[in-house]
Amino acid sequence: MMQLEGALYPWRFRLVLALLALMTAAIVWRIIDLQVVDHDFLQGQGDARSMRHIPIPAHRGLITDRNGEPLAVSTPVTTLWANGKELQAGRAQWPTLAVALGQEPKAFAQRLEQNAGREFMYLVRGLTPEQGQAIIDLKVPGVYAIEEFRRFYPAGEVTAHVVGFTDVDDKGREGVELAFEEWLAGVPGKRQVLKDRRGRLIKDVQVTQNAKAGQALALSIDLRLQYLAHRELRNALAEFGAKAGSLVMLDVQSGEVLAMVNHPTYNPNNRRNRQPAALRNRAMIDVFEPGSTVKPFSMSAALQSGRWKPEDRVDVSGGTLQIGKYTIRDVSRTGGNLNLTEILIKSSNIGISKIAFDIGAESIYAVMQQVGLGQDTGLGFPGERVGNLPNHRIWPKAETATLAYGYGLSVTAIQLAHAYATLANDGRSVPLTMTRADGARDAGTQVIPQDIAKTLQGMLQQVVEAPGGVFRAQVPAYHVAGKSGTARKNAAGTKGYTENAYRSLFAGFAPVNNPRIALLVVIDEPSTGAYYGGLISAPVFGKVMAGALRLMNIAPDNLPPTLPQAVVPLDSKGGRI
Repeated sequence: MMQLEGALYPWRFRLVLALLALMTAAIVWRIIDLQVVDHDFLQGQGDARSMRHIPIPAHRGLITDRNGEPLAVSTPVTTLWANGKELQAGRAQWPTLAVALGQEPKAFAQRLEQNAGREFMYLVRGLTPEQGQAIIDLKVPGVYAIEEFRRFYPAGEVTAHVVGFTDVDDKGREGVELAFEEWLAGVPGKRQVLKDRRGRLIKDVQVTQNAKAGQALALSIDLRLQYLAHRELRNALAEFGAKAGSLVMLDVQSGEVLAMVNHPTYNPNNRRNRQPAALRNRAMIDVFEPGSTVKPFSMSAALQSGRWKPEDRVDVSGGTLQIGKYTIRDVSRTGGNLNLTEILIKSSNIGISKIAFDIGAESIYAVMQQVGLGQDTGLGFPGERVGNLPNHRIWPKAETATLAYGYGLSVTAIQLAHAYATLANDGRSVPLTMTRADGARDAGTQVIPQDIAKTLQGMLQQVVEAPGGVFRAQVPAYHVAGKSGTARKNAAGTKGYTENAYRSLFAGFAPVNNPRIALLVVIDEPSTGAYYGGLISAPVFGKVMAGALRLMNIAPDNLPPTLPQAVVPLDSKGGRI
């Protein structure tokens, strides 16, 4: 029958034979191609199933203060991981492994059971190399180690808000660690290794790409000043039962941030019990009405207008001024006529309001904008807020008055400190920096005429040193200038103010004859009865400024004159006559 079929259809039989021959030839050619011509393909496929590239962790860049003191360092740690499938073969060793990891054996066994089908699971992260090696030496099937780095912060809570912290994968998450992530982060390397089908290391072949460490970063912060500010602010909060506080210290001439402290704070080395409120860098994130601390800038606008001179007087008798349905009051009801310096000394809202009515709110707004209030500082700090400096097309009297004495606008502590640094720098605004200023710096922009700035420096010196001034801010052997402020706190979600809730402020600079340091202290909600800035914040200012001037070795400008020694006549033999 088969012969008959083949005889009847010979072309079909030959076609089948030809197809079989072509298939055989294709297979033979492919074998020759893979084994002789393109033998790299099979070798690559074999390597892909046995050769692996494992990452080499990169060392994150060191963060130091301006003097080289470490603020953030990277230390080597060991992370242990496991193959859940392989672990099932060593069940008898689970209790030993749990004890070595510091975990409860029963809960640990349940966790391994739940992950029995996974090929990767973390056991523990951040062990010291010695601890990790001790566990690896137990030779539990399926347990492996990874080399990593962990960030450590030697100054702890003192620099927490400035430096920030990294997450478990060593990526910046807050502060300078986040702002300079690209600069600090290294580039991981690659190492080629040979592993078996179970993923066990057989041979370390070679390093195919070296790890590149991150670059070091020197901050402008002086750790000595940071510790000083941290201690004094913490003591003040405890003394006055305050809710929170901030302190900012700037180098007047270079724009460097020498210290920035906030309370409450946290320990970046142990963040398990941290509170969200403690993570906030209040000096850059919290906005508030600055109150009387902005009166010097309103006074600057008056002097620049040419309509006012320091000796000019304003009638503030009565202690109140009615503007429509609003009543402006002076806390110090001295009455009579005050000159411009006395208006600052007495912090007269009525006096500064009458001056504002005369010169117009537009000129006050212009000065406040030029010194950086309600403006971006350019620091690029994560989460930094700009605040708000209102600008009306037509300024009503009430808004004109409130702007002049520090209400209706919102600023941050760093902005207010920068404004005072500008005033101290003879009216020249220098850009702020969080990194150490090496070499030539931007000379800045003249935003207040030099003669006006120097006049205001003298007026603010009288605010501290004149009878009835803020004597608690004085520093022995130095001339100090500054202004206190007390601002009611806004009620959340409304346009009104919280009852009996205040911010106490004091801002100033020293030494007056050659200003070097600008300093701002903000204390939030003191609860012991007193709340005026001259009572609460001024003492902190005085203590911190005194310590800073000494630590920076700045020459005194207010030493008492030396008494001339009496000349005693001597006889020819050198004896007294």
